[in-house]
Amino acid sequence: MPLAERLERLAVEFRSVTGAPCTVSVTGSLDSLEAGARLAVARTAQEALTNVRKHAPGAAVSVALRRVEGWCELEVCDTGGPPGRLSSSGGGYGLVGMRERAELIGGSLAARPGAEGFRVLLRVPA
Repeated sequence: MPLAERLERLAVEFRSVTGAPCTVSVTGSLDSLEAGARLAVARTAQEALTNVRKHAPGAAVSVALRRVEGWCELEVCDTGGPPGRLSSSGGGYGLVGMRERAELIGGSLAARPGAEGFRVLLRVPA
């Protein structure tokens, strides 16, 4: 399944489970991405959306996939959950697993609070 279609399916699932908005934008050609990079993008998007459901209930999410100068970037940003409400704490593979997957193929992962909510940025060679 093409990567853009896979991301859109994840967004549809997110919207149906949470009732919250989730948009997907794809910029640039991703046809030449190697299988490992496609897998890292898909798994990172899936894990990031799972984290939003767990840690920021009700948050809207944007998923952006773009090709930038030899890199493929996946950015997942949420608007944050209700103030003072953290749905559940970590304990899974989560961010560590996403970072390790990226590094195994020469990429990187940055995850940190953003202006409103939380931001995950994956960069893999394209």
